[in-house]
Amino acid sequence: MNEEPNQEIIENLKVAYAMELETVQNYIAASVNLDGVRCEVIKKSLEVDIAEELGHAQTLANRIKTIGGTVPGSFDLARKQKSLQPLADTTDIVGVIKGVIDAENGAIAQYNKIIQVSDGIDYVTQDMAITLLAGEEEHRREFIGFLKEYEKS
Repeated sequence: MNEEPNQEIIENLKVAYAMELETVQNYIAASVNLDGVRCEVIKKSLEVDIAEELGHAQTLANRIKTIGGTVPGSFDLARKQKSLQPLADTTDIVGVIKGVIDAENGAIAQYNKIIQVSDGIDYVTQDMAITLLAGEEEHRREFIGFLKEYEKS
């Protein structure tokens, strides 16, 4: 990578960073707000995922700084996860699961974008995005499995 920071890469890393932190916020809310006998598996899975998503945010922040950017503060972070907002019905497990799948789909799309914009320019960032993409795909697969089971009930 040359010495001049690539603003397009940095901006896309910042978007992913904001998405990861928003996911942490919403997973915390869902893991606390869900009620009912059938929600424990989902709550526990979300609690595990919170630590992973926070780790993703820390990885992104470090990369932003390493390649010449400034890690944004809370006032500069967009919030867009409409489907993962706390639900009025705290027993709506399927609604939470679908919100998680939407969030994972958004993260997957953003990591694919980072992979594309860094291709041939910044292989370290590209490799990091590929690794983070794999984690998001695993989370999505897990919740797709949950959705199959909960929609049968």
